[in-house]
Amino acid sequence: MAGVTSQIFISSSSTLKRVGRRSPRCFSGSPEKRTPAILKWAVGGVTEVLRLFSVASSPSTTLRINEDKSYSEDSALDVDDVMEILRSDYGNAYFVTGIFTTEIYSDDCIFADPTISFQGTELYERNLRLLVPFLEDASIELQNMDKSELSQGNYIRATWKLRTYLKLPWRPLISIDGSTVYELDRDFKIVKHVENWSVSAVEAIRQLFTFNSFTSRS
Repeated sequence: MAGVTSQIFISSSSTLKRVGRRSPRCFSGSPEKRTPAILKWAVGGVTEVLRLFSVASSPSTTLRINEDKSYSEDSALDVDDVMEILRSDYGNAYFVTGIFTTEIYSDDCIFADPTISFQGTELYERNLRLLVPFLEDASIELQNMDKSELSQGNYIRATWKLRTYLKLPWRPLISIDGSTVYELDRDFKIVKHVENWSVSAVEAIRQLFTFNSFTSRS
């Protein structure tokens, strides 16, 4: 989901850049192959729409990320600590609220999904700041979380269900089952946050452009 908004900020920052993808070594699955040009165009179109709506919004409605964190930002001492913090972040539905614990991520963490890959935890925060105000009736349900502790690295894998409408004129419904693999360094900081989806990148983009006539509840 973060990839939907990342192109705006990548293009405006000289210190954060698009990076290549490498599959995590312990859990199967990785973002899909190189994103076709048509998908990049589609994602770019949506991000431009969101940017225009964001500029038009009142400053008082701008989301301020991480104001209401419920978990202390102490450094994690082992994989189990990271898992506990991640469970708390999922409890805050961080994909759709923007409330997450930045302390457990490295500054140059790589974030990837089947449509895009970029680098920088600050950039991820900024992407969420843009995206979250456009979500309606949003929810993410954590289904499972497990870990793999290997000599070459530590990994955590979470599976989840995401459902949200977007506050765009055609009110598309985004519904995805997915997983996120978190790769940790020796200091138990997350250095990679890699999403995989149950639908193809093409289908995910198609959902963005599907008209939905259902009106929101009062």
